[in-house]
Amino acid sequence: MLLEGSCHCQAIRFTVQSRHPYPFNICYCSICRKTAGGGGFTINLNAEFQTLTIDGAENITRFHARMSDGQPSNAERSFCKLCGTSLWLYDSRWPTQIHPQAAVIDTPLPVPPEHTHLMLASKPGWVEPCFRNGDKQFDEYPDESIAAWHQRLGLES
Repeated sequence: MLLEGSCHCQAIRFTVQSRHPYPFNICYCSICRKTAGGGGFTINLNAEFQTLTIDGAENITRFHARMSDGQPSNAERSFCKLCGTSLWLYDSRWPTQIHPQAAVIDTPLPVPPEHTHLMLASKPGWVEPCFRNGDKQFDEYPDESIAAWHQRLGLES
């Protein structure tokens, strides 16, 4: 599926191909929450890095969060330096993948039949997750990858 996305001020527009376009993976970790905002969580998609095309790349700034041990995260987060929109996450340990924020995708996304709530141990007390019947819940990371989730449910495009 071709995903089209943009920042709030439209200074950055991008396209990327995704075989795993369902926005199912809800992350409550402090890094995602604090860098991307939202309702106390963020949702990343999975896409193919080599298909990423960017208009306005000169307006991108990048950030490596600090882990709890003080070391920089391997994950590089990209933002619009004009409006601050969180765009995507890239991690060189998985060089074929990029993880756009579902919130910046302008293409209509399919509705997931279930959600995976992860990093719930990092959730602030004011956040009240909305668990639907069939949703998976994890204090840390789940064993099932984004690709495996799509495969299990027959949702690869």
